[in-house]
Amino acid sequence: MPPYSDWMHLLALAALWGAVLSAAWIALDELRRPQHMMIMNFVWPLTALYLGPFAVWWYYGSGSKMTHEHHQAMQAEMRRRGIDPKKMKERRKQMPPVPEQAFVGATHCGSGCLLGDIVGEWLVFLLPLTFFAGEFGTRLFVTLLLAWVFGVVFQYFTIVPMRGLPVGKGIVEAMRADTLSILAFQAGMFGWMALNYYVFYPEPHLKPTQAVFWFEMQLAMALGLLTSAPVNHWLLRKGWKEKMPQQSGEQGQRMMDEMPPRAA
Repeated sequence: MPPYSDWMHLLALAALWGAVLSAAWIALDELRRPQHMMIMNFVWPLTALYLGPFAVWWYYGSGSKMTHEHHQAMQAEMRRRGIDPKKMKERRKQMPPVPEQAFVGATHCGSGCLLGDIVGEWLVFLLPLTFFAGEFGTRLFVTLLLAWVFGVVFQYFTIVPMRGLPVGKGIVEAMRADTLSILAFQAGMFGWMALNYYVFYPEPHLKPTQAVFWFEMQLAMALGLLTSAPVNHWLLRKGWKEKMPQQSGEQGQRMMDEMPPRAA
């Protein structure tokens, strides 16, 4: 007999289907309006797999400022005003990051954590693996390792195109940019996972074959996004991560208005 009620099972199914449909909705919209950064075409649907409909709302708010179409429009506006793109880029670096950029930055490691969690949880369950402080410790170790690997990959394909780095330098910069972010994200996740394992469902424990297991993991990843955002804000201020979106609402307009025209 499962350690939860029927209504909890139905709630979990609704949340999971809502997440899948939200991810599909975003992916279809990206076919029409692709993101300027290729990797974000994967990040937004993956984010929807744990934030569900909220990710769709977020995508239309922040993602709309990161489309290739929007980027081209901003480039055209700078040309119309005679703004030097290099000076604009330097100005962006000097501007303090806003919360929107910190949370968008957290979605990169969040996508890595999502993939690491899905792959890791199934590996530990199916093999089964128990080599690090029991079943729960093994789950934490495997998912953290895989999340870090996936997270660095996502960060690599963010930093390298924006900075024009060679492969080796890009890997080093991606590791520096995402390691702390991953640890902060996983700290939030692991806290909720521990509550599930030791408090909410102590015996029998939830299994990956149960919808409630993945619903609880959705909640864990949402908490991880919250714990990772402050770290991402710090990383953006240090210049270790790139600000996305580059222009954020009123901040972007103010940057454009403050930039002097390029000398003839």
